[in-house]
Amino acid sequence: MGKGAGAQAAPELCRAASGAGTLWARALAVLLCLAALLCLAAPLCCADRALAQADRGQPSTAAPLTVDLEIVLAVDASASVDKGEFRLQLRGIAAAFRAPDVRAAIRSGVHRRVAVALNIWADATIPKQRTPWFVLRSDAQIERFANHVERLKRKVAGGTGIGSGIADAIRMINTNRIHGLRKVVDVSGDGKETASREELSLTLPTALAMALSNNVVVNGLAIRNEVPDLATYYRRNVIEGTGAFVIEARDYRDFARAMRLKLVREIASPLVRVREPKRLSRVVR
Repeated sequence: MGKGAGAQAAPELCRAASGAGTLWARALAVLLCLAALLCLAAPLCCADRALAQADRGQPSTAAPLTVDLEIVLAVDASASVDKGEFRLQLRGIAAAFRAPDVRAAIRSGVHRRVAVALNIWADATIPKQRTPWFVLRSDAQIERFANHVERLKRKVAGGTGIGSGIADAIRMINTNRIHGLRKVVDVSGDGKETASREELSLTLPTALAMALSNNVVVNGLAIRNEVPDLATYYRRNVIEGTGAFVIEARDYRDFARAMRLKLVREIASPLVRVREPKRLSRVVR
């Protein structure tokens, strides 16, 4: 029974219950009345549960929750990233979300909330490290997410499997029971994709085709730590989708600044953007 049909049927059935002639007819009418009222209450309960979980920074386990943006931060943990550099990435992400302009961007959309998760990637042949999804709206939710990121322990290492990381991030978006008006994978790294020992591992071209078919924009944060032309490589080989762009960090100590600029641009972007040609002007320093 649909919501509209239930709204019309409930009072009719309740009136029938009070006026039914026999005991059996009256009992049947009462049961039908209760069933109609439950149909009316179910959508409201689902909506209340979804909002309550969102207030705790969790995606809904009831009906899909709508947000302005779903974003996966795909973080490089390959062999070229040492322990200190990995911590700088996590601290940079946490600091960026605590920044006032990022918080303002989160609340600037139609629904005034975004959903975010981390995907920590390295070698294409090993499983990725994932965080839960966090729905961010209030200062408390944003702080909870930032604290979670700062406490993460590194569990992956190896080669630079950028394509495999992007593909896994897209799978996270496709299976999270959240409906985003926009979907973004935000890739950060300090190197170019390395050839995998496994012939069946997923490479960048395949991952970008997957992003395109799923209406997911892939943006890049190129950390110019060891590869001077990395921003150009990201622009030509990593980013995909309408309005996709690259932000460049000079080194890991510059990561927090670059991540903050990138998040403001990603979160506060208009829903409809004009596709830019792939040229160097799309690299922001």
